Amino acid sequence: MYFPSRIRALAAGAALLAASAIAQAQQLPNVVILATGGTIAGAGASAANSATYAAAKVPVDKLIAGLPEISKVANVKGEQVFQIASESFTNDNLLVLAKRVSALVKQSDVDGIVVTHGTDTLEETAYFLNLVVRTSKPIVVVGSMRPGTALSADGALNLYDAVNVAASKDAMGKGVLVTMNDEINSGRDVSKSINIKTEAFKSQWGALGMIVEGKNYWFRAPVKRHTAQSEFNIDEITTLPQVDIAYSYGNVTPTAYEALGKGAKAIIHAGTGNGSVAAAVVPTLQKLRADGVQVIRSARVPGGFVLRNAEQPDDKYDWVVAHDLNPQKARILAMVALTKPLSAADLQRVFWEY
Repeated sequence: MYFPSRIRALAAGAALLAASAIAQAQQLPNVVILATGGTIAGAGASAANSATYAAAKVPVDKLIAGLPEISKVANVKGEQVFQIASESFTNDNLLVLAKRVSALVKQSDVDGIVVTHGTDTLEETAYFLNLVVRTSKPIVVVGSMRPGTALSADGALNLYDAVNVAASKDAMGKGVLVTMNDEINSGRDVSKSINIKTEAFKSQWGALGMIVEGKNYWFRAPVKRHTAQSEFNIDEITTLPQVDIAYSYGNVTPTAYEALGKGAKAIIHAGTGNGSVAAAVVPTLQKLRADGVQVIRSARVPGGFVLRNAEQPDDKYDWVVAHDLNPQKARILAMVALTKPLSAADLQRVFWEY
Protein backbone atom coordinates (compact mmCIF):
# COMPACT_ATOMS: atom_id res chain seq x y z
CA MET A 1 0.00 0.00 0.00
CA TYR A 2 1.36 3.41 -1.02
CA PHE A 3 1.16 6.36 1.33
CA PRO A 4 0.33 9.84 -0.04
CA SER A 5 3.95 10.97 0.42
CA ARG A 6 5.19 7.94 -1.52
CA ILE A 7 2.71 8.62 -4.33
CA ARG A 8 3.83 12.24 -4.48
CA ALA A 9 7.48 11.15 -4.64
CA LEU A 10 6.75 8.71 -7.46
CA ALA A 11 4.82 11.37 -9.36
CA ALA A 12 7.63 13.86 -8.89
CA GLY A 13 10.15 11.30 -10.13
CA ALA A 14 8.06 10.53 -13.19
CA ALA A 15 7.71 14.24 -13.92
CA LEU A 16 11.47 14.69 -13.69
CA LEU A 17 12.06 11.77 -16.07
CA ALA A 18 9.52 13.17 -18.51
CA ALA A 19 11.08 16.64 -18.31
CA SER A 20 14.52 15.12 -18.85
CA ALA A 21 13.29 13.18 -21.88
CA ILE A 22 11.72 16.33 -23.33
CA ALA A 23 14.88 18.32 -22.73
CA GLN A 24 16.99 15.62 -24.38
CA ALA A 25 14.66 15.49 -27.40
CA GLN A 26 14.82 19.26 -27.74
CA GLN A 27 18.62 19.09 -27.86
CA LEU A 28 18.70 16.43 -30.60
CA PRO A 29 18.75 17.40 -34.29
CA ASN A 30 15.56 17.00 -36.30
CA VAL A 31 15.81 14.65 -39.28
CA VAL A 32 13.10 13.85 -41.81
CA ILE A 33 13.19 10.49 -43.60
CA LEU A 34 11.61 10.62 -47.06
CA ALA A 35 10.86 7.07 -48.18
CA THR A 36 10.60 6.11 -51.84
CA GLY A 37 10.62 2.28 -51.67
CA GLY A 38 13.32 -0.05 -52.96
CA THR A 39 15.07 -3.02 -51.38
CA ILE A 40 15.47 -1.26 -48.04
CA ALA A 41 11.66 -1.48 -47.87
CA GLY A 42 11.58 -4.98 -49.40
CA ALA A 43 10.58 -8.38 -48.07
CA GLY A 44 11.51 -11.93 -49.08
CA ALA A 45 9.64 -15.18 -48.63
CA SER A 46 12.23 -16.48 -46.18
CA ALA A 47 15.39 -15.38 -44.35
CA ALA A 48 17.44 -17.18 -46.99
CA ASN A 49 16.12 -14.90 -49.76
CA SER A 50 18.70 -12.13 -50.10
CA ALA A 51 18.47 -11.69 -53.88
CA THR A 52 14.92 -12.87 -54.57
CA TYR A 53 12.32 -10.67 -52.92
CA ALA A 54 9.64 -8.04 -53.52
CA ALA A 55 10.88 -4.45 -53.27
CA ALA A 56 8.92 -1.50 -51.88
CA LYS A 57 6.69 -3.34 -49.39
CA VAL A 58 7.50 -1.94 -45.93
CA PRO A 59 6.18 1.58 -45.15
CA VAL A 60 8.46 4.18 -43.59
CA ASP A 61 6.76 4.14 -40.18
CA LYS A 62 7.64 0.45 -39.83
CA LEU A 63 11.22 1.08 -40.92
CA ILE A 64 11.55 3.70 -38.18
CA ALA A 65 9.77 1.58 -35.56
CA GLY A 66 12.15 -1.29 -36.30
CA LEU A 67 15.17 0.85 -35.50
CA PRO A 68 14.61 2.34 -32.00
CA GLU A 69 18.34 3.20 -31.73
CA ILE A 70 17.89 6.24 -33.98
CA SER A 71 15.80 7.96 -31.29
CA LYS A 72 19.08 8.56 -29.44
CA VAL A 73 20.61 10.21 -32.50
CA ALA A 74 17.84 12.51 -33.74
CA ASN A 75 14.19 13.37 -33.55
CA VAL A 76 13.02 11.48 -36.63
CA LYS A 77 9.88 11.92 -38.69
CA GLY A 78 8.99 9.88 -41.75
CA GLU A 79 7.11 10.66 -44.96
CA GLN A 80 6.17 8.13 -47.63
CA VAL A 81 6.80 10.04 -50.85
CA PHE A 82 6.65 6.98 -53.13
CA GLN A 83 6.60 3.23 -52.71
CA ILE A 84 8.25 1.98 -55.90
CA ALA A 85 11.20 -0.05 -57.10
CA SER A 86 13.83 2.41 -58.28
CA GLU A 87 14.20 1.01 -61.79
CA SER A 88 10.77 2.56 -62.35
CA PHE A 89 11.81 6.04 -61.18
CA THR A 90 10.76 8.69 -63.70
CA ASN A 91 11.70 12.31 -64.31
CA ASP A 92 8.42 13.30 -62.66
CA ASN A 93 9.42 11.32 -59.57
CA LEU A 94 12.73 13.18 -59.47
CA LEU A 95 10.95 16.52 -59.62
CA VAL A 96 8.43 15.66 -56.88
CA LEU A 97 11.11 14.32 -54.56
CA ALA A 98 13.51 17.22 -55.09
CA LYS A 99 10.81 19.81 -54.56
CA ARG A 100 9.82 18.15 -51.29
CA VAL A 101 13.45 18.07 -50.12
CA SER A 102 13.84 21.73 -51.09
CA ALA A 103 10.74 22.70 -49.12
CA LEU A 104 11.84 20.80 -46.02
CA VAL A 105 15.40 22.17 -45.88
CA LYS A 106 13.95 25.69 -45.80
CA GLN A 107 12.26 24.90 -42.47
CA SER A 108 14.11 26.04 -39.36
CA ASP A 109 12.96 22.93 -37.49
CA VAL A 110 14.61 20.54 -40.00
CA ASP A 111 18.35 19.91 -39.62
CA GLY A 112 18.87 17.12 -42.13
CA ILE A 113 17.16 14.89 -44.68
CA VAL A 114 17.44 11.15 -45.35
CA VAL A 115 16.04 9.67 -48.55
CA THR A 116 15.53 5.89 -48.63
CA HIS A 117 15.81 4.62 -52.19
CA GLY A 118 16.16 1.51 -54.30
CA THR A 119 19.73 0.88 -55.36
CA ASP A 120 19.19 0.51 -59.12
CA THR A 121 18.92 4.25 -59.77
CA LEU A 122 20.02 5.57 -56.36
CA GLU A 123 23.14 7.17 -57.83
CA GLU A 124 21.06 9.10 -60.36
CA THR A 125 18.66 10.50 -57.78
CA ALA A 126 21.53 11.41 -55.44
CA TYR A 127 23.29 13.33 -58.22
CA PHE A 128 20.08 15.06 -59.26
CA LEU A 129 19.49 16.30 -55.71
CA ASN A 130 23.14 17.33 -55.53
CA LEU A 131 22.63 19.60 -58.54
CA VAL A 132 19.28 21.24 -57.80
CA VAL A 133 18.62 21.55 -54.05
CA ARG A 134 20.20 24.74 -52.74
CA THR A 135 21.14 24.10 -49.13
CA SER A 136 24.12 23.44 -46.91
CA LYS A 137 22.07 21.12 -44.69
CA PRO A 138 22.99 17.43 -44.94
CA ILE A 139 21.02 15.36 -47.45
CA VAL A 140 21.76 11.64 -47.31
CA VAL A 141 20.48 9.02 -49.76
CA VAL A 142 20.49 5.44 -48.52
CA GLY A 143 19.44 2.00 -49.67
CA SER A 144 20.26 -1.63 -49.03
CA MET A 145 21.32 -4.62 -51.05
CA ARG A 146 19.29 -7.10 -48.99
CA PRO A 147 15.70 -6.86 -47.74
CA GLY A 148 15.11 -6.56 -44.03
CA THR A 149 13.79 -10.12 -43.91
CA ALA A 150 17.11 -11.61 -45.08
CA LEU A 151 19.94 -13.05 -43.02
CA SER A 152 22.64 -10.39 -42.54
CA ALA A 153 20.33 -7.68 -43.86
CA ASP A 154 22.21 -4.42 -44.33
CA GLY A 155 19.34 -1.94 -44.38
CA ALA A 156 19.02 -1.27 -40.65
CA LEU A 157 22.68 -0.28 -40.16
CA ASN A 158 22.70 1.69 -43.41
CA LEU A 159 19.65 3.67 -42.26
CA TYR A 160 21.09 4.21 -38.78
CA ASP A 161 24.30 5.53 -40.36
CA ALA A 162 22.32 7.76 -42.73
CA VAL A 163 20.43 9.36 -39.84
CA ASN A 164 23.72 9.81 -37.98
CA VAL A 165 25.26 11.65 -40.92
CA ALA A 166 22.14 13.73 -41.63
CA ALA A 167 22.10 14.80 -37.98
CA SER A 168 25.78 15.77 -37.96
CA LYS A 169 27.03 19.32 -38.24
CA ASP A 170 30.27 18.03 -39.79
CA ALA A 171 28.26 16.79 -42.80
CA MET A 172 27.03 20.29 -43.65
CA GLY A 173 28.16 21.83 -46.91
CA LYS A 174 29.44 18.58 -48.40
CA GLY A 175 26.64 18.14 -50.91
CA VAL A 176 24.34 15.15 -51.19
CA LEU A 177 25.87 12.05 -49.60
CA VAL A 178 25.30 8.31 -49.90
CA THR A 179 25.87 6.11 -46.84
CA MET A 180 26.06 2.37 -47.38
CA ASN A 181 28.29 -0.39 -46.07
CA ASP A 182 29.86 1.96 -43.45
CA GLU A 183 31.12 4.39 -46.12
CA ILE A 184 30.20 8.00 -46.87
CA ASN A 185 30.34 8.73 -50.59
CA SER A 186 29.59 11.80 -52.65
CA GLY A 187 26.31 11.58 -54.53
CA ARG A 188 28.19 12.89 -57.55
CA ASP A 189 30.89 10.23 -57.62
CA VAL A 190 29.26 7.08 -56.31
CA SER A 191 27.98 4.28 -58.55
CA LYS A 192 26.57 0.82 -58.11
CA SER A 193 29.39 -1.51 -59.10
CA ILE A 194 27.98 -4.95 -58.32
CA ASN A 195 24.48 -6.30 -57.73
CA ILE A 196 25.00 -9.18 -55.27
CA LYS A 197 27.25 -7.78 -52.54
CA THR A 198 26.62 -5.32 -49.74
CA GLU A 199 29.72 -3.30 -50.74
CA ALA A 200 28.01 -2.46 -54.01
CA PHE A 201 28.50 1.33 -54.07
CA LYS A 202 31.93 2.74 -54.81
CA SER A 203 33.49 6.00 -56.02
CA GLN A 204 36.42 5.79 -58.39
CA TRP A 205 38.07 8.71 -56.56
CA GLY A 206 37.49 7.12 -53.14
CA ALA A 207 34.99 7.53 -50.32
CA LEU A 208 34.68 10.84 -48.46
CA GLY A 209 34.71 9.05 -45.13
CA MET A 210 33.34 6.27 -42.96
CA ILE A 211 30.83 5.83 -40.15
CA VAL A 212 32.02 3.57 -37.35
CA GLU A 213 29.74 2.97 -34.36
CA GLY A 214 27.86 6.18 -35.00
CA LYS A 215 30.90 8.43 -35.48
CA ASN A 216 31.85 10.10 -38.77
CA TYR A 217 35.45 9.97 -39.96
CA TRP A 218 36.17 12.28 -42.92
CA PHE A 219 39.13 11.94 -45.28
CA ARG A 220 38.33 14.26 -48.20
CA ALA A 221 35.72 16.72 -49.42
CA PRO A 222 34.06 17.21 -52.82
CA VAL A 223 35.41 20.05 -54.97
CA LYS A 224 32.87 20.12 -57.79
CA ARG A 225 29.99 22.59 -57.56
CA HIS A 226 26.90 21.32 -55.77
CA THR A 227 23.79 22.24 -53.76
CA ALA A 228 24.21 25.73 -52.27
CA GLN A 229 26.79 26.69 -54.94
CA SER A 230 24.78 25.36 -57.87
CA GLU A 231 23.42 27.64 -60.59
CA PHE A 232 20.42 25.30 -60.88
CA ASN A 233 17.42 25.47 -58.55
CA ILE A 234 14.64 22.90 -58.31
CA ASP A 235 12.22 25.66 -57.25
CA GLU A 236 12.53 27.07 -60.78
CA ILE A 237 12.34 23.76 -62.68
CA THR A 238 8.95 22.39 -63.75
CA THR A 239 9.92 19.90 -66.47
CA LEU A 240 13.03 18.07 -67.57
CA PRO A 241 14.03 17.76 -71.23
CA GLN A 242 14.39 14.38 -72.88
CA VAL A 243 17.96 13.11 -72.82
CA ASP A 244 18.71 9.56 -73.95
CA ILE A 245 21.67 7.21 -73.85
CA ALA A 246 22.95 5.20 -76.81
CA TYR A 247 25.32 2.34 -75.98
CA SER A 248 28.20 1.59 -78.32
CA TYR A 249 29.70 -1.82 -79.09
CA GLY A 250 31.58 -3.67 -81.82
CA ASN A 251 29.74 -3.57 -85.17
CA VAL A 252 27.49 -0.78 -83.87
CA THR A 253 25.04 0.78 -86.33
CA PRO A 254 23.44 4.26 -86.28
CA THR A 255 19.94 2.82 -85.74
CA ALA A 256 19.62 3.62 -82.01
CA TYR A 257 21.08 7.11 -82.47
CA GLU A 258 18.66 7.90 -85.29
CA ALA A 259 15.67 6.68 -83.29
CA LEU A 260 16.58 8.46 -80.06
CA GLY A 261 17.55 11.66 -81.82
CA LYS A 262 13.99 12.22 -83.05
CA GLY A 263 12.78 13.45 -79.68
CA ALA A 264 15.83 14.06 -77.55
CA LYS A 265 17.36 17.39 -76.69
CA ALA A 266 20.68 15.61 -76.09
CA ILE A 267 22.19 12.20 -76.77
CA ILE A 268 24.67 10.64 -74.36
CA HIS A 269 27.05 8.47 -76.35
CA ALA A 270 28.19 5.61 -74.08
CA GLY A 271 31.32 4.96 -76.06
CA THR A 272 34.04 2.38 -75.87
CA GLY A 273 37.41 3.32 -74.37
CA ASN A 274 37.83 7.08 -74.32
CA GLY A 275 34.25 7.66 -75.43
CA SER A 276 35.25 6.52 -78.91
CA VAL A 277 32.72 6.87 -81.73
CA ALA A 278 32.66 4.23 -84.47
CA ALA A 279 33.13 5.52 -88.01
CA ALA A 280 29.67 4.27 -88.95
CA VAL A 281 28.07 6.47 -86.27
CA VAL A 282 30.01 9.73 -86.75
CA PRO A 283 27.89 11.07 -89.68
CA THR A 284 24.67 10.44 -87.75
CA LEU A 285 25.94 12.32 -84.69
CA GLN A 286 27.13 15.16 -86.90
CA LYS A 287 23.68 15.43 -88.43
CA LEU A 288 21.97 15.31 -85.03
CA ARG A 289 24.18 18.16 -83.82
CA ALA A 290 23.37 20.16 -86.96
CA ASP A 291 19.69 19.62 -86.15
CA GLY A 292 20.18 21.12 -82.68
CA VAL A 293 20.65 17.96 -80.60
CA GLN A 294 23.53 18.17 -78.12
CA VAL A 295 26.01 15.30 -78.49
CA ILE A 296 27.84 14.28 -75.29
CA ARG A 297 30.60 11.72 -75.37
CA SER A 298 30.73 9.52 -72.27
CA ALA A 299 32.27 6.08 -71.82
CA ARG A 300 30.96 2.68 -70.88
CA VAL A 301 34.29 2.08 -69.08
CA PRO A 302 33.66 2.26 -65.30
CA GLY A 303 36.78 4.31 -64.49
CA GLY A 304 38.81 7.18 -65.82
CA PHE A 305 37.45 10.07 -67.86
CA VAL A 306 36.88 11.16 -71.44
CA LEU A 307 39.48 13.52 -72.87
CA ARG A 308 38.25 16.34 -75.07
CA ASN A 309 39.48 16.29 -78.68
CA ALA A 310 40.98 12.83 -78.18
CA GLU A 311 39.55 10.13 -80.45
CA GLN A 312 37.21 12.71 -81.98
CA PRO A 313 37.61 16.42 -82.89
CA ASP A 314 35.04 17.73 -80.39
CA ASP A 315 35.82 21.39 -81.14
CA LYS A 316 35.24 20.85 -84.86
CA TYR A 317 32.01 18.89 -84.38
CA ASP A 318 30.71 21.11 -81.54
CA TRP A 319 30.39 18.09 -79.25
CA VAL A 320 30.70 17.88 -75.47
CA VAL A 321 32.63 15.41 -73.32
CA ALA A 322 31.22 14.10 -70.05
CA HIS A 323 34.59 14.18 -68.26
CA ASP A 324 34.47 11.52 -65.50
CA LEU A 325 30.68 11.12 -65.37
CA ASN A 326 29.34 7.74 -66.42
CA PRO A 327 26.50 7.71 -68.99
CA GLN A 328 23.68 7.70 -66.44
CA LYS A 329 25.20 10.56 -64.44
CA ALA A 330 25.92 12.46 -67.68
CA ARG A 331 22.25 12.13 -68.57
CA ILE A 332 21.20 13.65 -65.22
CA LEU A 333 23.54 16.63 -65.59
CA ALA A 334 22.52 17.21 -69.22
CA MET A 335 18.82 17.21 -68.28
CA VAL A 336 19.37 19.73 -65.51
CA ALA A 337 21.69 21.94 -67.57
CA LEU A 338 19.37 21.98 -70.57
CA THR A 339 16.53 23.43 -68.54
CA LYS A 340 18.44 26.58 -69.55
CA PRO A 341 19.26 27.65 -73.14
CA LEU A 342 22.91 26.61 -73.27
CA SER A 343 25.27 26.39 -76.21
CA ALA A 344 27.62 23.42 -76.53
CA ALA A 345 30.42 25.58 -75.09
CA ASP A 346 28.25 26.50 -72.10
CA LEU A 347 27.29 22.87 -71.64
CA GLN A 348 30.94 21.84 -71.70
CA ARG A 349 31.67 24.39 -68.98
CA VAL A 350 28.91 22.82 -66.87
CA PHE A 351 30.42 19.36 -67.31
CA TRP A 352 33.81 20.65 -66.16
CA GLU A 353 32.39 22.41 -63.10
CA TYR A 354 29.80 19.91 -61.85
